[in-house]
Amino acid sequence: MKNIFTAYEETITKKHSIGFTPKYREEFRTFVNETLFIAIAEKTIEKLGWDLVYKDDHSIEAKRKDVGWMNERWTEIITANYKNGEVSVKSESLGNEIWDNGKNSKRVKLFIYAYQETLKTFNIQALKDLEKEIERKNNWDDYLIPETLPQPRSVRTPNIMIPVIGGICSALIIGFLFALLSMKGLYFIGLFEFLVAAALVFTIKYLIRFSNYTDLTKLLYLLGGMILLTYASNEYFQYEIILNTNNLERIGFWNFLKIRFLHGFTVNKINLGWIGWIIIWIVQLGLTGLFVYFRLVSALTKYVIERVPAEVVDFAFYHVVKNKSEEEIRAELASKGWSHVQSQNEVFEAIGGHQNVVALSRVK
Repeated sequence: MKNIFTAYEETITKKHSIGFTPKYREEFRTFVNETLFIAIAEKTIEKLGWDLVYKDDHSIEAKRKDVGWMNERWTEIITANYKNGEVSVKSESLGNEIWDNGKNSKRVKLFIYAYQETLKTFNIQALKDLEKEIERKNNWDDYLIPETLPQPRSVRTPNIMIPVIGGICSALIIGFLFALLSMKGLYFIGLFEFLVAAALVFTIKYLIRFSNYTDLTKLLYLLGGMILLTYASNEYFQYEIILNTNNLERIGFWNFLKIRFLHGFTVNKINLGWIGWIIIWIVQLGLTGLFVYFRLVSALTKYVIERVPAEVVDFAFYHVVKNKSEEEIRAELASKGWSHVQSQNEVFEAIGGHQNVVALSRVK
């Protein structure tokens, strides 16, 4: 951040906010149009050292990063919305705090001050030049259509059976390992669910690469089934371990579960009864599902982007910007050697992957 902004930040009178998600909002007017506002706001965010995460024709978002001695983390998300010369600026806390100690008000007031100072550096002619530059950039007017493109890799037909078979096997293995650790009293709520989710996503990530299968909806259903199978098999493997370790007669798995329900679930020597087992199973499924969802979306997005050269994605997106139809874009790709339908589909998926990157960066 420039020294002038650092000095101004020290003079801001803070206004404290309290809530489950503390936030602060303030409005101001600007004489520039929406195109210029977004352009100048982007330059403002760059000067403040914040991370730009999203922008469209009417709004812009950035996250402020706090650099600690051990790690870096985003602390606030700042959003500015433009409408008919009126700008609404909001800062919202990220994390688990319920009192922001006035930080959100400082971000909002600092952004407004920095925006106005940045705007002062442009005269009327400079603003006109900037608007033309932005319009050319948005319309990709400076893009040069390449004579050739990198050729597609050998076509691989997506095969869902590889993730299905691999997913079932990995869920059973993870369930067995989970059962061994649980029987040794090494279960920690939250930690194990995270480790199970990490193991499942690690497995499915490589299964996706081997199978070239990228249907997110069906993969989520598959992972949901893997989660259920992991925890169900965990209970069954515990049953088998108990019988074999103690040389007991087989009583049947369902009878084993009934006995567990009768004895109840104990935490810190407090018996929560049968409801304790219901709660712990809901927590296990819920936490694992939450961890799995975001990690799967991230892994899948990375794969669909990596498998298509950036030059090919740019070429296709240029024609999207120019309002070409899907059939026309496919014809353009075919003229550059991307004639197979599967290869063309991968290009469109890569464009969607870049949009997912933006969506993931906006997650609060």
